[in-house]
Formats: sequence, C-alpha cells, structure tokens
Amino acid sequence: MTTYITTPIYYVNAMPHLGHAYTTVVVDTYARFQRLCGNNVRFQTGTDEHGEKIAQAAEQEGVRPKEFVDRVSTVFREIWPLLSVSPDNIIRTTDFAHVQTVQTILQQVYDKGDIYFSEYCGHYCRGCERFLTEKELIDGKCPDHLTEPEEIAEQNYFFKMSRYQDWLVDHIKQNPDFITPWRYRNEVLSFLSDPLEDLCISRPISRLTWGISLPFDDKFVTYVWFDALINYLTGLGWPGHENFSAFWPVAEHVIGKDILKPHGIYWPAMLKSMGLAPFKKLHVHGYWNIDKTKMSKSLGNVVRPKELLDEYGVDTVRYFFLKEMSFGLDSSFSHDAVIARQKSDLANDLGNLFSRSLTMVIKYNDSLVPEADLDNLVALDREVIAAARKMVAGYRQAMLDFRFHKGLQAIWDFISLLNRYIVTNAPWELAKDEDKTQRLGTVLYFLMEGLRFVALLLKPVMPEASMKMALALGLEEELADSRLDIHGHWGKLQPGVEVSQGRQLFPRMEKKKKTGQSAKKQVNKKKDNVEHEEQNGAGDGLISFDDFSQVELRVAEVVAAEKIVKSDNLLKLTVKAPDERIIVAGIARFYTPEELRGRKVIIVANLKPVKLMGVVSHGMVLAVKGQDSNGDERLVIATVDGDILPGSRIN
Repeated sequence: MTTYITTPIYYVNAMPHLGHAYTTVVVDTYARFQRLCGNNVRFQTGTDEHGEKIAQAAEQEGVRPKEFVDRVSTVFREIWPLLSVSPDNIIRTTDFAHVQTVQTILQQVYDKGDIYFSEYCGHYCRGCERFLTEKELIDGKCPDHLTEPEEIAEQNYFFKMSRYQDWLVDHIKQNPDFITPWRYRNEVLSFLSDPLEDLCISRPISRLTWGISLPFDDKFVTYVWFDALINYLTGLGWPGHENFSAFWPVAEHVIGKDILKPHGIYWPAMLKSMGLAPFKKLHVHGYWNIDKTKMSKSLGNVVRPKELLDEYGVDTVRYFFLKEMSFGLDSSFSHDAVIARQKSDLANDLGNLFSRSLTMVIKYNDSLVPEADLDNLVALDREVIAAARKMVAGYRQAMLDFRFHKGLQAIWDFISLLNRYIVTNAPWELAKDEDKTQRLGTVLYFLMEGLRFVALLLKPVMPEASMKMALALGLEEELADSRLDIHGHWGKLQPGVEVSQGRQLFPRMEKKKKTGQSAKKQVNKKKDNVEHEEQNGAGDGLISFDDFSQVELRVAEVVAAEKIVKSDNLLKLTVKAPDERIIVAGIARFYTPEELRGRKVIIVANLKPVKLMGVVSHGMVLAVKGQDSNGDERLVIATVDGDILPGSRIN
C-alpha cells in the first residue's frame, strides 16, 4: 500500500508558530504510523512564497522579496528536525520546477476555456488576499482578520469555478470520507448550497509584481491560491514522473480550518478542470487558543515552537499536541497544561512503570529478561495478553481515523494495567520466596514484553522516547525495523535479552515561579498537594546515594489526630519521634483521626517546615497509593514490622 500525506505550504510572511508545528507533527506522526504498518509513504511539506503580504513584509524590512523568503523559508526548514519531523520533500513555490508547473497548468486550463478576462468590483481583504462574498462578511468585516475589506474594482482573469459546482456537490455526497471530520464536510456543502462565484486568479503587475506571470498575459501574475495549491502536484513531478502515478491516487491533505474553502472547493474544481481525479481525503483540524484566547500577533500571545522545545523537550511537545487536541476541534494551549501532561502521563505513568520494571529485572534476574512459565498463567496474565491485542487494534483504528488522542488513550489504558499488574503481583515479595522463582520470572517477562508493545506503538508519536526505551530493553535493532503487528501477537521478546537502566525518559519539570498574589495561591495549592505527590512517586528520575542519604526517615508514634477545618484531604497529626511535632498529612480520605491514634508510622523528619492551611508542618508521613485486589483506589500508611521505639532512624 502507498500513502501520500501533505501539510499545507506555510505562508512565509511570518515565522513558524504553534499552529505550524502542530499540523506538521500530525502529518509526521501519520507518516511514521503508515511506515510502521509497512506502507510506502511520501510526506511533503513546504513554504508558500508569493503574494501581497510577503511583498509588504519584505518592503517593511528593506529587503527584496527573494531575500526575505529565502531567510524565512530557511527558518521553517531548520525547525522540522528539532521537532523530530522527517519529510520526504520540502517544496518552495519559488522553485523553478514549481513555477514551470503552475504556468503549464494555467495555460492548459486557459486553453480549455475555463479562464476568462473580466472586470470585477468586490470586497477585497488584504489579510486573506482574496475577494470576500457578502455571505462571508460578519458585521461588514472579514471574520478572520476583523477588518473591513476594501472596495476594489479592477480587470482580472477568472477561473470558471461555478462550472464544477454540481459535480463537486455530488462528489462530496458520494464520498463521505472526502472531507473529515464530518462537520467540515457539512460546512463545505452548506457553502455550496448557494450559487458558486467564479474565482479571481490574477493580480495586475501595476499592483503586484511578486508572483508567477500568467503564460498568456505577462501584465498579470497569478493569484496566490492558484499558485499554492498546485504544489501538491509539483512535489510528485506531475505529469510524467512515476511518483505522480504512484502517489496521487492516495493523496491526503492535512490543513487548519482557516483554509477549508480553498482546499475543499477551489482545489477540487481546479483538478476537475485539469482532467485529474481529486485527492482522496482532506483532514481538517481546529485552532489552538492560548489560555482560552485566540492566538494573535496583535495580542502578543504567539507561541513559537523553538521556545517550547527548549523548555519541554521534543517528546513532551509532540505528546502534548496529539493528546491535548481532539482532531477537528479547537483546543487550548497553556504552559500549565503541558507541565501537567508531562508530570502525570509521561513521568508518573509511563516513566515510573519503565524505570521500576527495568530495576526489578536488573535486581532480581541479573539484567536478563527471564522466561515466562506459560503452563501456569493466572487470570491477570491472560488479561494482560488480551489487553495488548485490544490496545493494538484500538490504536491502529484511531490513528487511521486521525483520532490521535484516542490512540494514545489506548496505550495509556494498557500502561495503567501494567502498573496494576505490578501492585497485584508484588515482585519484591515473590523475590523473597525461592518457591516462587518461576512466578517472579513470568511477572518480569510480562512487564518487559508489555513495554516492548508500548515502545513500538509510541514510535510514531515520540520517536526519541521510543528509541530510548528500545535501547534500555536491548531491542534497538528490532524496533528500528519493526512493523506494527495488527494482531497484537504476544511473546515475541526473547528470554535472555540484556536490559539496562538507561537514562530517565522524562525528567520531572516544575512550573516557573510567578509573582504577585496569583503566585501565592499557586504555591499554597502546591503545598497542599505536596504530600500526595511525594506519596505517589511523581517523576521517574534517579538520584545518587549521597542525595538519598540526606533524607532522614524515622519511626513516629501518632499521639493525637484531628481534621483540619476547610480541608477534605488534610489531617493534623501530633507525633512523637522522639520529640513531639506537628505533621500535616493528606490522608483524610483514607483514615479517620480515631484510626491513627497510637499507630506507628514512618516520617521524613528533616524537611523544612511549611505552612499548610494555616498549620505549620514539620515533616511528612510516608504512604503508598495504589489499588487493592478489587481494583479500588487505596492509600496505605508505611509502618515497621516489630516493636521499636519512636524516633528510631530507618537505615
């Protein structure tokens, strides 16, 4: 099978931003997924370098348009490797081959009688670089740029787009997946319910010289869309190159909803006029809002991909893009949201699972993947095997449907099961009993094989993290050439493979400090949650023995306990260790004050005092948070086995 997937070509009147990065990561992920399935893939992106706005931007900087577009196009090219984006072709509309292709097509459509010369008066938006219809205006303004269009009357060339309206409506209705998601298909059909006007495709050189000259009239240059859209053909060597015949029948375009009309209406009509079959699919995504506000240069809230990469790393950025946005809908970007995803999904769920699973294999089986006792599997073992198959099937379908967040959810459901598998089987307890060596081997094998599945399926989304996992699992060569097993076949990992701890997958990050009252609220909230975060083992980072030796763990006896007013989570404990002190613990949902009095617990005794809900806390109670055998959430206080005096230090 073959796949041809494209981004729009990005207009170089400005530098790359969050929207450009998202679209390109989506296409790269889809291309990697198709390659993982064993398909022949061509992934194309590029830059759109003609038009009025570019000429104006160059003039403002005091340079020639060619110099300007060369510089900005280079910035786009340089950002893609930093995002782990690997296109097969990067096209520029100033490329000689593209200019030739555009002029050939213009002449062909002109000779067919689908281009004519006429005078036109209409509402021209310089931001859109096109004439807007009365129906498109909102309160007399362009809905995208919120400016009143100019009334312009001039002679230009027009494409007889109206000739293909009925054909296009029929094609969309007969091919339900032609435009996805469904809402955008309906939007195009709604627009086509009114008579379609012909498309102005030129600008007089008296107004604009920075463009491709019309081959039949050198006093005009072509309108930006009749130039830009043709890039999808130029990149395949239309008409004679073998790439065109191989890839055009399966062409899929990915765009933002702001350019739905040119891609959903102009482009199919142009192709029909040329005598070419339309592309296979058009995938349309929504906008990224910044802290619930539309991203805008005038508001100063434009997010640059280089800044994101410097702050969070490529794996976190790619994961956030694909998990946070439901493809087709608008989504909100905030730095808090990125940190939350990194901490919860990546560091806690995946990072901790990966780190502790490898640690147990290293500790209990001399760093070698053990052999599973397949003759004595228990119900939970079979549940893991079935879940792996279900994960692969769900992931595969979701990725094909551009529901990337659903594909990732399938992986994270499986990760959650593996974490529960560890808690239920307690390998550290099995390791104490020589009679349970075979069972320990099965558990460790299932963890390693489960992580092999996770590493494989994460390859399209987070290629760097996937490779780190492969290196630690001793599977770098296998994973480099893997194809997605659509049946989720369990047991491909060979016993005896040597694993290593490797580097931490996702170093823990913290939100940058804020100033003012809002910062105080954030700090108080963080302090209120700090005990739960530590008890839950947030982060997967490794520390040195010297660092750990500074932590003073002591046995403490609870002599008094009471609830803290206005908090459902915190208890005020008076403990003896051997001195008497107050500790605030986030355990009220799991323990009553009566249950705790007289209990011996383990505390961190040398923490700096902090005030929580108005009470100064001098330490932290240790507990483990997980699930019981019924799968219910539990939090259990850590204690010691045997009679020992309060204040005894744990070594």
